[in-house]
Amino acid sequence: MDQHDLGELSAAATARLVKTGEVRPTEVVDAAIARIEARNPSLNALVYTDFEHARQAARNLERRMSAGEDVGALAAVPTAMKDLFGEYPDWPSTMGGIPALRNHRAKATSLYPERMQRAGAIMIGTTNSPALGFRGTCDNDLFGPTRNPFDMAFNSGGSSGGSAAVVADGILPVAGANDGGGSAGIAAAWCGVYGFQPSHGLIPRSGGAHDIGHLSPYTNDSLLSRTVEDAALVLDALAHQGQASAAGDAASMNWLAQTGRSIAGMKIGLWMNLGVFPVDSRIAELIKHAAIVFEGLGADVKVIDFTLPQSQQELSAIWCRLMGSRMLATAEGFRAAGIDLLGDDNPLPVPVRTWIERARGMSLAEMHAAEAARTSIRQTFDAAFGQVDLILAPTVGSFPVRNAARGQTFGPDDVEAEAVDPLIGWALSYLINFTGHPVAFVPAGAWDDVPVGMQLIGRPGGDGDVLAASAAFELAQPWASRYRIPRRRPLDQTHA
Repeated sequence: MDQHDLGELSAAATARLVKTGEVRPTEVVDAAIARIEARNPSLNALVYTDFEHARQAARNLERRMSAGEDVGALAAVPTAMKDLFGEYPDWPSTMGGIPALRNHRAKATSLYPERMQRAGAIMIGTTNSPALGFRGTCDNDLFGPTRNPFDMAFNSGGSSGGSAAVVADGILPVAGANDGGGSAGIAAAWCGVYGFQPSHGLIPRSGGAHDIGHLSPYTNDSLLSRTVEDAALVLDALAHQGQASAAGDAASMNWLAQTGRSIAGMKIGLWMNLGVFPVDSRIAELIKHAAIVFEGLGADVKVIDFTLPQSQQELSAIWCRLMGSRMLATAEGFRAAGIDLLGDDNPLPVPVRTWIERARGMSLAEMHAAEAARTSIRQTFDAAFGQVDLILAPTVGSFPVRNAARGQTFGPDDVEAEAVDPLIGWALSYLINFTGHPVAFVPAGAWDDVPVGMQLIGRPGGDGDVLAASAAFELAQPWASRYRIPRRRPLDQTHA
């Protein structure tokens, strides 16, 4: 197989070929490197690569196989982690392209590379992200924007845009993500790939032990893939020995088996705007079509309509305020280590610095109001789940935006003539970071070859239901053929 043939393979298919001896791990890695060298310069999805490390890992895997060792369910699958709260010894860790951290090197190994390697996968580099993940687009001052494989003039979405683009483009079959504000979902929707964010607690939270009482929105290590099967395999690797506080003993569940379950009789609620968000009418049309597909699969689909007590403008401000407290804590941690991210000679993006300063002055009354709002969001979702097993909604309300000058790409400031916060206000996915529910970000279709994504939101601990419904939809309405569009894109165009 040549590099392009191997690039077409899923992670599951790659591992099967490796284990049967039809393809050697070194062949898989060399083919991935060839794709990176050919395709990444125009895409700008990977911001650091370590080819020698990957080749040595492949040689080690071959020696283990020769010795008869079990090399894991993801044997020789090449992958990358997100350059945001991701660490690998001696690799750069810039927290989303912050210039002051260009020479900062990690000392530890974070969860995604540690558990993926345990399952046999091979780390090959890091993917692009905005500074501290604080916007729904993928762009920063250090590395610039990641381009959308479906149209290079447009952005890949954020903050996990580098990972989504590298998967959609066929460079890697799976990549790591994390999600504190719809970061995996936005990028999955705009790049037409599959993303999965588990119940809070199933996978330990990025940045430390999880805690149901922390102030900032729930953040999870998650994943992006081209198939639901691959997502289940990666989820199994990431959840292995997880504490599963929200999902009981779900850490030991066979996630792949969940993808074969029937969804006949499952109750799915179509909640088009999640109570308050404007949605482009073309996106809404495709989500309605997805509901019809689920009905054809035997699910009981009905329209639900619950109203949140806050406006979408208020909700995005709450998210920014709470994320500001998280970014302040991160900046203070770096300052204790001798790196002052808030110094006058270390400029951060204006929105990042603005919300950090607002968090610094946050009163107890403001903290209480934010937590009360978060509770009301959870209560609204609980009421919805009193009627249905899953919620179907758009992932984002708008189509991808054009890339701007380095570090200046933001989301739309209005959707359907309604003003929204260009940082995050056009994304419906960040509400789940307030509630901790499991959610899949599923390719719903395309409008004029532009991907459109939908969310399948489950009850707490209902990760298996989310996977089952995702797999059923993928079988009924496959999206793999749409990747022919990125495959044939010009490799000499960079646009912005």
